[in-house]
Amino acid sequence: MTTLLRSRTTLLLVVALFFTSFGIALYLIYSGWRPTATRNAGELLAAPIELGTLGLNRADGSTYPEWDGDKRLWRVVVLPPADCGEPCLRLSDSLYRVWISEGRHADRVQVLWFGDVPAQAPEYRAFLPMASSPALRAKLPSSHVDGSLAVYLIDPNGFLVMRYAPGFDPTGLRKDLARLLKVTE
Repeated sequence: MTTLLRSRTTLLLVVALFFTSFGIALYLIYSGWRPTATRNAGELLAAPIELGTLGLNRADGSTYPEWDGDKRLWRVVVLPPADCGEPCLRLSDSLYRVWISEGRHADRVQVLWFGDVPAQAPEYRAFLPMASSPALRAKLPSSHVDGSLAVYLIDPNGFLVMRYAPGFDPTGLRKDLARLLKVTE
């Protein structure tokens, strides 16, 4: 009888521990609690912004191809202010270094530069100068359209998902991209 009682007590204790942790998790979710720190360096947008319907053009006038999620191509978007100068040159160099650091996955990253490209900016196959797009700027949340040198990340399906504030650390973008490229491999 004591063995049976001990087995039942152990079983009830395991069940109670499971449901207690489950109950705490439900409480945290429904109370609106969110962790203060996340693993990503960029700011995750509250609601992804669908850009697949925009007709984007390259700086040379050719049409940018439609979004194709099957290619699993991530896009880094820069919307520089006019007459950006030295900050844009530093950013273009940083983005080049981020692209190189992705190694064998670098072909799954494109840098879309919407604006004047600095004269000494590095040239590489993933760097695509784009024609200015008022429609793209209009889709950004109003808090993000301030003429600053922010960088955005677009997922393979054409959704704007992350923002990197002006003066961000390129190492954070590199780490975020490495994680995302590995997940979508």
